[in-house]
Amino acid sequence: MSLVAGIDSSTQSCKVVVRDADSGALVREGRAAHPPGTEVHPDHWWAALTAAVAAAGGLSDVAAVAVGAQQHGMVCLDDRGEVVRPALLWNDTRSAASAQALVHDLGGAQAWANATGVVPLAAITVSKLRWLADHEPGNADATAAVCLPHDWLTWRIGGAPSIDALVTDRGDASGTGYFSAADDSYHPELLALALGDRKPLLPRVSGPSEAIGATAVFGDGAVLGPGTGDNAAAALALDAREGDVVVSIGTSGVVAAVSSIHAHDPSGEVAGFADATGRQLPLVCTLNGAPVLDATAQLLGVDHHRLAELALNQASDGLVLVPYLAGERTPDRPNASGALHGLRPGTATPGHLARAAVEGLLCGLADGIDRLRAQGIRTDRVLLVGGAARSPAVCALAPAIFGMPVNVPAPGEYVADGAARQAAWVLSGAPEPPRWDTSAVQRYEADPMPGVRERYAAVRDLTDGSPLLG
Repeated sequence: MSLVAGIDSSTQSCKVVVRDADSGALVREGRAAHPPGTEVHPDHWWAALTAAVAAAGGLSDVAAVAVGAQQHGMVCLDDRGEVVRPALLWNDTRSAASAQALVHDLGGAQAWANATGVVPLAAITVSKLRWLADHEPGNADATAAVCLPHDWLTWRIGGAPSIDALVTDRGDASGTGYFSAADDSYHPELLALALGDRKPLLPRVSGPSEAIGATAVFGDGAVLGPGTGDNAAAALALDAREGDVVVSIGTSGVVAAVSSIHAHDPSGEVAGFADATGRQLPLVCTLNGAPVLDATAQLLGVDHHRLAELALNQASDGLVLVPYLAGERTPDRPNASGALHGLRPGTATPGHLARAAVEGLLCGLADGIDRLRAQGIRTDRVLLVGGAARSPAVCALAPAIFGMPVNVPAPGEYVADGAARQAAWVLSGAPEPPRWDTSAVQRYEADPMPGVRERYAAVRDLTDGSPLLG
């Protein structure tokens, strides 16, 4: 039996799974926490990976390894491979003004959509690089290479020989703002536009199943896969096909569809990302996912089980929660905050608030599905994953708000599992990924509730982050 390992270095933690390469059966796993914050030194990721590998029983018997990780994080290295400054993560919104400046400098959002399929927002790497050039020019001057979290971890696992050895994949590169998944190439002029004509090294873009080297730590000589971004890894784990819409509710909320269509959305709301198999993965991402439920449960002084009970036992009766608790990426309102509408004496109850929180979270994601459809992308079925997919209220209400049946796969570490499946694919040398069993799903159906979405649509644009007092 050959074993493979998949690593998920997410915003909150690092997970490691070890699986049988042929069947995908889980053999063992481990995890370790990351520090909080939107600015993190990559050494913390390495420390967590080391701890997670130890908790998983080590990787000395593993034949292949691949890494999936949070997208967009700005990792700057000097010419010796040392980290120049802590990484700015996807959820760091300080680069919002920088994103707007980049859109202006290229001649508008349509120019960006045409060039890369990605219009700069605060989350996108190219915007963070503009912020660096404008606010920390010394660090920008010291930056000899720019990479992403999964690139950096893969490079470290391979022994970090030199910055020339950095490798990425098209799935993660497509989220930078200076790589186009339509023509599978970097646009160095956009990188220079962000960094004031500085031209640091970028990682080589590998093929989807290319062996890019061998491990030098955590076991010597295992095949090293290219890895990918978290959303592409999750789609690979789920064996998502054309027409599948993956709705993932973790720290963020993500709506992504495997497609042959490369999105060119000038609004920037649909990003023209790539998947981990050579296809496209047009994607809508919100800043506010499961933490909306966390915050509501904390406000009500209940656990998540009780929050779900409250939500299922009470209609919202016109109470609407716009869930922009951390600002918002889609729509692009980095300075927005959450808001309640329709609060009256009769709706000022824990049940109403619980129900409004679940409905508001799902309405934002349903808007994302609509945006994909507007790009001509097929949306035949929904696969609901992420931490919030464990909520009975989310599962029960999702088909009513999405207006279509929802399949909920068995709980799993989908990003780590996708990385493990990629590792098995690389190890096999086959033209397609191995077929692992993904049949354990629960199907949810419900009558549509268009009134809920109509009420949400009527108030969501009232929350734009404008200051109440000048």
